[in-house]
Amino acid sequence: MEVTFILQDKTSHTVEAEPGWKLMEVAVDNAIPGIDGDCGGEAACATCHVYVAPEWRDATGERTADEQAMLGSTFGVRDNSRLSCQITTSEELDGLSVEVVGS
Repeated sequence: MEVTFILQDKTSHTVEAEPGWKLMEVAVDNAIPGIDGDCGGEAACATCHVYVAPEWRDATGERTADEQAMLGSTFGVRDNSRLSCQITTSEELDGLSVEVVGS
């Protein structure tokens, strides 16, 4: 499956992803700028904050309570904000596009 990460300068990086990985892990494994994953995927740092493209919001699911709490204390939060460590890749998400907030 493929995932596209769009940076703030509008450059994009389309990478291969294995189903079952956290989106943050895919980004870190592919050295995507702006995705650090400092907390290791525990929804405790927001260094993997992304904006999910509108057409993918339903497929990526709802925010968890921990994710909502962490996003409540970070900058640049929008309705489509997610922590990429809380999105698990699947074949259903093939073609997913997200904008990296911290890039």
